[in-house]
Amino acid sequence: MKHVVQDFKDGKIKVIETPIPSVEKGFVLVKNYFSLISVGTERATVSVGSKNIIGKAKARPDLVKKVIDTMKKEGILSTLKKIQSKIEEYKLLGYSTSGIVIDVGEGVREFKIGDRVSCGGGNYAVHADIVKVPKNLCVKIPKNLSLEEASFGTVGAIALQGIRQLSPNIGENVGLIGLGLIGLIILQILKANGCRVFCVDINRKNLELAKRFGADMCSTTDEDLRMKVKLFTDSKYLDGVIISASTPSSEPINQSAQLLRDRGKVIILGNIGMSIEREIFYMKEISIYLSRSYGPGRYDPNYEEKGIDYPIGYVRWTENRNIESFLNLIAEKKVNVKELITHRFNIEDAIDAYKTIMEGKERILGVLFQYPEKVPDEKKVYILKEREYDKKDKVNVGIIGAGNFGKTFILPNLLNNNVNLVGISTQKVANAINVAKKFGIGFATGDYYEIIDNDDIDTIFVLTRHDLHAKIVIDALKRDKNVFVEKPLALNLNEIEDIKRVLNKTKGRLMVGFNRRFSPHSERLKNFIGVSHNPLTAIYRVNAGFLPEEHWLKDPDFGGGRIIGEGCHFIDYMRFITDSPIKEMYAKSSGEKDNKTILLHFEDDSICSIHYITVGDRTFPKERIEVFVDGKIGIIDDFKISIFTQNGKKSLFKTRGISKGYKEEIDFFINSILKGEKSPIKPEEIIEVSEWTIKADKF
Repeated sequence: MKHVVQDFKDGKIKVIETPIPSVEKGFVLVKNYFSLISVGTERATVSVGSKNIIGKAKARPDLVKKVIDTMKKEGILSTLKKIQSKIEEYKLLGYSTSGIVIDVGEGVREFKIGDRVSCGGGNYAVHADIVKVPKNLCVKIPKNLSLEEASFGTVGAIALQGIRQLSPNIGENVGLIGLGLIGLIILQILKANGCRVFCVDINRKNLELAKRFGADMCSTTDEDLRMKVKLFTDSKYLDGVIISASTPSSEPINQSAQLLRDRGKVIILGNIGMSIEREIFYMKEISIYLSRSYGPGRYDPNYEEKGIDYPIGYVRWTENRNIESFLNLIAEKKVNVKELITHRFNIEDAIDAYKTIMEGKERILGVLFQYPEKVPDEKKVYILKEREYDKKDKVNVGIIGAGNFGKTFILPNLLNNNVNLVGISTQKVANAINVAKKFGIGFATGDYYEIIDNDDIDTIFVLTRHDLHAKIVIDALKRDKNVFVEKPLALNLNEIEDIKRVLNKTKGRLMVGFNRRFSPHSERLKNFIGVSHNPLTAIYRVNAGFLPEEHWLKDPDFGGGRIIGEGCHFIDYMRFITDSPIKEMYAKSSGEKDNKTILLHFEDDSICSIHYITVGDRTFPKERIEVFVDGKIGIIDDFKISIFTQNGKKSLFKTRGISKGYKEEIDFFINSILKGEKSPIKPEEIIEVSEWTIKADKF
């Protein structure tokens, strides 16, 4: 199928061929008939992507600060790898589409195959032949509404949410600054609501269209707006102003204050400058509101991804209900979107569409992509390289998942490592194609069963979000595949029990990405300690830093929390250093749940403490390990320098930058397969560490 993307590296718009996405629980698969380009938003996105690295940095100073902080913490080389990986991604474009349901995922009862739907959501309702959209971002289309008109659903919801933030009453005087696509939709809804509307724009043609849509008075920005508003309102001035313009200037917001009555409201939809002139806002006690996208539910994974709706008695207008409400306004002829369509392009001509938008030579409002009515061939696999794979001298690998971590630390270390990269599966099929091209992978797919059921593939690397790990591991082991899964192995003890049952039957081997035990620093520490018959004492300090509550890692369903999601590394490390089973454990949180100290007592009487600290300064080095035994002290400082002390003598070991063992763990795992040896970490050890980690999280 065809998919429109922007190559963020060079900024070019591309129409690529991808496999169709696979439907999943809570999602709907939709054959697009139309998708609407949100001209303002997508022009800005494409513009940033077209800049060089310095231009991109200037456009996003917030990200520059993050880069600097990461450099201080992880070093220049590691940071540059992450930046490079991010820049080489395909940017998905579009968020407002319409089409027909061709498949529904588990748990979706609201839709059936054949339903006509309007869809929303960045990274979901994109410009592609077929899209996979969460059920809460899909709305059935009224019978008397065309698919073409319904493609405006999500853009209309943005307009509607801005109006809901204002909450205008019948007869109120409302100012509208900016008459682009969204502004002209806002105008029509305000008129349907019984408001008197004063419109401002720099484009006279847009003002003429506004008059046809019922604007009560229009003005260009170079006129005396305050005097015109005074006349328009009989000296009462405006009850509210909605700004749907986009400009770095703060003039629109300060201008709005001049036009508002005492205790009026200003609602901001567009990306504008926010340097306000305090005096007039203070004297009039003006309220400033920002309107967040399509409405309540936006950016909430519980609502959008998990499909948990908000009770209507508490949240009347969610983003889903906003889209539904807007579609009804069009169906009832209270909003006219057909007159807003200025351009139509076939999906194959997407490059021309964006060229037209970026050049700005023509008057542009609504730009639609049209798609063939025929459903494209349901190819779940896109083959990039036709070849036969040798199973004797090389390991044939399939990749499931390819986030920033996998592309930065795992995939580069699989290249030239006696490995054939046979196939890759990701939830975003465009991403699968991009990664496959970069790393020379044979085929790409959006269905991970195409990976684990492939006879050429003998080894699976699972690099997905945490909640998918256990299921994929079980599915792969049942097929006797070798499995490397990034930590954690599982999110709960039930999943662990299921994995244990499969491990007893499978011919495949299991490896979890506990990379730190394979670091060159760890090897030297282990050799320095030597084989001791005495218990050791060890301290592992982790300056993990603060994470906001909405971060996916802290979501118990998706990430499992920070102790399960990352703390497993440090419990495994203590198990590795002592080489003794864990006997008992005590854990206690201080303040927030994840700010935790874990005390481990081992069968050999060793005592180890882990201090996972989330309240420190993230720019300070993250990890420090101290081990004491037999008159020896071994210290690893952030996996950059190790210090070994015995009998008053000190030796140092340094690496260039942080060396946490990513390459070494993969080398060990691949070699174990080629040599027919057991997995580098014993399965029972992996299970033990995983069980104790889950218990530590519950303390």
